[in-house]
Amino acid sequence: MTQDTSGLLVPRRKALLGAAALAAAPLAAPHIARAVEPIRIGLLLAKTGQIATQTDYLANGTFLAMHERGNTIAGRPAELVWLDEPTPQAAMQAMQELVQEDKVCAVLGGSLSSNALAEEATAARLQIPFVCNNAAATDITGKNCNRYTFRLNTPVVVQQRMLAPYALKSGKRWYHITASCAFGQDILRTSRALLKAAGGTEIGADEVPQNTADFSSFILKIREARPDVVVGGLPAEDLSTFLKQWNALGMKGRIPFMEIAIGDTDIWAIGPEAATGTFTTMWYYRNPANPPEEQAFAAAYTKKYRKPPADSAWMGWIAARSLFESIDAARSTGPMAIIEALEAWKVQAGPLTYGYRRFDHQMLARNLAVTVKAKLADRWDYFDVDATLPENITDLNKVFGTREEIGCELG
Repeated sequence: MTQDTSGLLVPRRKALLGAAALAAAPLAAPHIARAVEPIRIGLLLAKTGQIATQTDYLANGTFLAMHERGNTIAGRPAELVWLDEPTPQAAMQAMQELVQEDKVCAVLGGSLSSNALAEEATAARLQIPFVCNNAAATDITGKNCNRYTFRLNTPVVVQQRMLAPYALKSGKRWYHITASCAFGQDILRTSRALLKAAGGTEIGADEVPQNTADFSSFILKIREARPDVVVGGLPAEDLSTFLKQWNALGMKGRIPFMEIAIGDTDIWAIGPEAATGTFTTMWYYRNPANPPEEQAFAAAYTKKYRKPPADSAWMGWIAARSLFESIDAARSTGPMAIIEALEAWKVQAGPLTYGYRRFDHQMLARNLAVTVKAKLADRWDYFDVDATLPENITDLNKVFGTREEIGCELG
């Protein structure tokens, strides 16, 4: 799909044919000025599967960022071309189609870590700028990094460093339940290392397949083990399914549950009866510390879509802004010109400055520690904001790790 000048989605083929017809018009009528070829940006986000609810918000935030610019970039008409990424292999093929057939100058996307890892390798091969707006696997801006890839979301290892102090307040006997995918395995590996360094003990661990429908056997094992805290690593709908069954089996409130990278869509899907836990998140629409620019974004999103923005809507919006504004600054759609502009891109949001770190192209941004409210006032406002992490902003670079720790060689 792509976007017309009103900000609405229209069929991609129709939009591209329309642009071609405009370009051909001067041949029949020489007195009409030749149409300007639009700048096309690829959008690779899952349209089906367990992450689709979250990617709708990512896409909405991206389209809102384009709409706010009047659907122009660098003074030219601009279009978003949205293709699906159902599997890593299909994501690689879709990126190739965007570059070779749709002639996009850059790509946004990467809703799952497994897809994003495949997409960043394809971006390097095709030499196309790629801004990953959602996936959190550490290796994306670690050992798998490349010059063409930039990443918004905070890596798993960094979010685990932020969450660990909260988990340790509940005790040092942890039980891990994680998905057997890149995201879950990254959480498990990092959490085990942090627990060991703190002198704690892992008293149980389960790695479960994605899209598990019945968690009851795992929950019964946890109940019998009696850990101080359960540390999760379950993505999207798997987390929702687990916490619903956690509540149904009478475990809510008995043992604390904590996990990084919660999405508002995940917690909304759980519902007020079963929702519980402490989590990290990049952004929350009701955070009283949000700067005026982000309050305005939340208001604009709510007006346009008739519901408040999830954290993923903000992620789509800020990642898209970084790319669009970098193309403005570059005054070019050439790959290296865009990359150099992305490396230099900075935006001030209240006391915060957003930008990508030059040596690994990782966005340096503080996260929030949030806990589900004891009593919910409405259907959307689930969280109390406990803290902004790291609490001392001067620790930001340290928390994200040094060049040597990250292991990134951009080339």
